[in-house]
Amino acid sequence: MSASFPRTLLRIPAKAIALGLLLVPLAVPSFAAESIAVVVDQAKLVKLPEKVATIVVGNPLIADVSLQAGNMMVVTGKGYGTTNVMALDREGSTVFDRMVQVEGSSEKLVTVYRGIDRESYSCTPICQRRITLGDAPTYFTATINQSGTRNSLAAATPADAPAQMSPR
Repeated sequence: MSASFPRTLLRIPAKAIALGLLLVPLAVPSFAAESIAVVVDQAKLVKLPEKVATIVVGNPLIADVSLQAGNMMVVTGKGYGTTNVMALDREGSTVFDRMVQVEGSSEKLVTVYRGIDRESYSCTPICQRRITLGDAPTYFTATINQSGTRNSLAAATPADAPAQMSPR
């Protein structure tokens, strides 16, 4: 049994095949062009189309958004992962739909492992504690408590501040 191919398929010019292969990337949308990349605990401004009435975030534990004047949207990375953000007009039609990829910062970050416990430090140039999702609970809680105490003291008025000890 022999297979026969139409001769017309064998006569396709090589230039036509090459042109077709060059046009394939234009027909397939690029994920990178349609996604918004943001770092955990950082924000990015994104321009929205006109007449946005509603914004929907797939997983608000990963990213948060807020609509600003001038059709600007602020996307804030809250946790590692991927989610999506959609914008709807008053009729409920989707006018914007993008993936949001939230990743960790790798700039001047030192990670210390003590057995299974992890601690993160920001070294710019002196290493200081920095909480990062995934740090050991005791380290995370101690660091967050210290930051909260520091912020409370910085916001306190002189009357609220603890009394200073006078030298003897």
